[in-house]
Amino acid sequence: MIAMLTIARLELLIVRRNMWMALSAVLMLLFAIVLTIAGSASAGALGVDRLTVAVTSLTTLSVYLVPLIALLLSFDAIVGEVERGTLALSLSYPVSRAAFLGGKFVAHVLTLAVALGIGLGAAGGLSAWLGSVSTAGLLSLAVLYGSAVLLGATFLGFGYAVSGLVRQVGAAAALSIGLWLVGIVLYDLALLGALVADKGGVFTTHVFPWLLAANPADAFRIVNLAGSEAASLASGLAANGDGFPMLAPRLAIFIWPAIVLAGAWTLFRRIEP
Repeated sequence: MIAMLTIARLELLIVRRNMWMALSAVLMLLFAIVLTIAGSASAGALGVDRLTVAVTSLTTLSVYLVPLIALLLSFDAIVGEVERGTLALSLSYPVSRAAFLGGKFVAHVLTLAVALGIGLGAAGGLSAWLGSVSTAGLLSLAVLYGSAVLLGATFLGFGYAVSGLVRQVGAAAALSIGLWLVGIVLYDLALLGALVADKGGVFTTHVFPWLLAANPADAFRIVNLAGSEAASLASGLAANGDGFPMLAPRLAIFIWPAIVLAGAWTLFRRIEP
């Protein structure tokens, strides 16, 4: 545990030096302020409070931004250390591979958590300043924060797996961007195409919901939008998730981090420093 915390402290110093935490926090803060102000105009028309509308907009933003930040933080976590020769030096000390990877994970999750806390906290404070904030809105904001941290943890694990799979930092960067593109954009486009081609058949009614829940980004979106009245009006999702196995996406956002971290750990164990 001491070794892991030491690695986490050193990684936080690197994050601060490279200004990743500051940049992530500024991005979340700017987008949160803009989306909250923009969403306040439609709050009256939808019949909900400003914070609920802001949470809906921030959910859509987080689906794209949080995985990207997580991958940028983690893509060189292993291969970068190998290229610089620092992995062999670190492992020559009484530091296990589990402590090494765990320390990096703790530091990167903390970086994401702070950035998300600043951005979402600003959205909540600004919504309260602009008008009333409901208990449901605050609860939605809390769910968004927790699930966004879990989404970030999942893509941190993907980044570590990529970093343990390749032998060059450039290849890890390219593969990480490709992973983000496939998992966040192309996956949904493929499902949409299959949905249109199926025309309400077996795929639409029985396969599509599970494939949607299997994607961590889509599971995150469902968890945060399915119970939101504003999301029901804006995106067409049923408020109670009628006909959809809601337990699946809720479990998925907790299971995915463990799966990808286990995969990253398996790849990391095979690397010779």
